Amino acid sequence: MELYFVADYELLGELKTHELKPGGTDIAVTEANKLEYIALLVEWRFNRGVEQQTKAFFTGFNSVFPLEWLQYFDERELELLLCGMQDVDVDDWQRNTVYRHYAPQSKQVVWFWQWVRNLDQEKRARLLQFVTGTCRVPVGGFSELMGSTGPQLFCIERVGKENWLPRSHTCFNRLDLPPYRSYEQLSEKLNMAIEMTEGFGNE
Repeated sequence: MELYFVADYELLGELKTHELKPGGTDIAVTEANKLEYIALLVEWRFNRGVEQQTKAFFTGFNSVFPLEWLQYFDERELELLLCGMQDVDVDDWQRNTVYRHYAPQSKQVVWFWQWVRNLDQEKRARLLQFVTGTCRVPVGGFSELMGSTGPQLFCIERVGKENWLPRSHTCFNRLDLPPYRSYEQLSEKLNMAIEMTEGFGNE
């Protein structure tokens, strides 16, 4: 099959051809110019090839949410703003949590759930986002949380030392919770983690 410096695409059900460079319909791809062809094709597919669609999206988005407002929000706040806040059922959350190197009756686990119950809905959503990557609970509840490889329950694992900050692994819905010595210490460290998650504590 012979290739030329063109890209075929569909626009409103009609097949169109775009020249990747001037005269591209007459320039065959050869061993000598194949890297140039690949670079031009990738550039067009990922940038200019969706330019009209991207402009249309931004025009529509801007009509309901002025784009200049974006500078005032981080990605977590924007998700909360656009998706709304959802009540988090702590009983369901606790029922559908697994533990590693902790038990449900471990004092750190008891303190953790005490702390969660004392949070308002916004802070619970931030915690959920810190650990799972989203502030929303699946329609079926916490039993239907998904990880990178499929269904993955919320997990609390004992990791680190008492002076460490909590870490999250969003691909696995896992919170690494160090063995803190008091409720106050646990509360302080977790509050710090969910408020300062930009570039911190997530994998």
